[in-house]
Amino acid sequence: MDSLESLPVGRRVAYWRGRRRLSQQVFADRLGKSKSWVDKVERGVRSLDRVSTLHDIAAVLRIDAAVLLGRDARPAEVTGRIEGVERIREALSTYDIAVGRPVADRPGVPADRVARDVGHAWITFQHARYPRVAELLPELLAGAQRAHADDPGRGRATVVEAYRLTASLLVKLGEAELAWLAADRAMLTATGDPVLVAAATVQLGQVLRASGRVRAALSTALAAAYRIAPPDPDDAAPAELSLCGTLLVQGALAAARHGDDRTVADLIDEAAAMAARVGDGHDHHRTAFGPTAVDLARVAAALDLGHAHDAVAWHEKTVARDGWRWLPAEHRATHLLDAARAYLHTDDPGSAARTLVEAERTAPAEVRHRPAARDVVAQVARDPHAPATIVQLAAALGVT
Repeated sequence: MDSLESLPVGRRVAYWRGRRRLSQQVFADRLGKSKSWVDKVERGVRSLDRVSTLHDIAAVLRIDAAVLLGRDARPAEVTGRIEGVERIREALSTYDIAVGRPVADRPGVPADRVARDVGHAWITFQHARYPRVAELLPELLAGAQRAHADDPGRGRATVVEAYRLTASLLVKLGEAELAWLAADRAMLTATGDPVLVAAATVQLGQVLRASGRVRAALSTALAAAYRIAPPDPDDAAPAELSLCGTLLVQGALAAARHGDDRTVADLIDEAAAMAARVGDGHDHHRTAFGPTAVDLARVAAALDLGHAHDAVAWHEKTVARDGWRWLPAEHRATHLLDAARAYLHTDDPGSAARTLVEAERTAPAEVRHRPAARDVVAQVARDPHAPATIVQLAAALGVT
């Protein structure tokens, strides 16, 4: 079959209807449409140009609307857009150091100091303080670029980390194309060092998935993972296993977007075996990799595959562990948004609301500044029994 993300929307509808084992007539009845309407949509004779219709179809098929849209998906504008994004864009568009242009207003900073500053910014990101990270990044990028130019050996890892952080933030904020630029810079700078390349590929995989290029995300993640895979996992260092396992998880998430159940299961099981050797409570290469992180990935993968009940079961099992509390706030809040979506797909808006409240309490910026959170907030707020906090949040985001 052709790559799913390259198919027209109507063909994607037909694909997922087939996976749900629904006839055109049954599917039409659940939508309140005619069988002829469904047939025309699937053949591309009739276009799907109403967002509400796409969401209705996605609800019947038990998938997210973004899965139907694929490359055509565009992030919604977010109330309270983080202003620092434009300054990051300017920083990524500046080539002063490369062309030798004087930068007298930016005195050099010792490489060790730049590395510490980038590490601090990563911690700030993991606490989900996204506006603050956006403020820090332009100067950090300039400092890291200069440190790399002055001392390529010592500054290389720092500038790769700065670009990785930039890509991670921009993906959160729905700026996939700009994130791609940052991830590409990280990959180019890392070339020649398999470990740095593997670390940069984690963010590249995220960017490719956010852009709907799931086949590229899968192949790139697996190539980087198997390049650094230890010959004997029993003798491998935890940092090595964490990076390799995280790339396998990235590959599994890409395969889930592609609808490939078997590849998802194989990759996550392989990652789980590595995670068992690493254990929870670590953050090698900024991955937070461990058994809990792998099982949270099972939730996201099940959701993209349309197995919402499985996603809920994995969520409820995993968040009961001690390892859940050891994960960064950013990681936990991201997962809670997935869990809220899973509850919505299992017709449990009450649990979705409680989960969304927990996500907002864990990391307010994750809910308030991510385009991916808007649809979840809007759907939960429509429930007659939605908590006042969710209704107020929906109003603040302009999604009521």
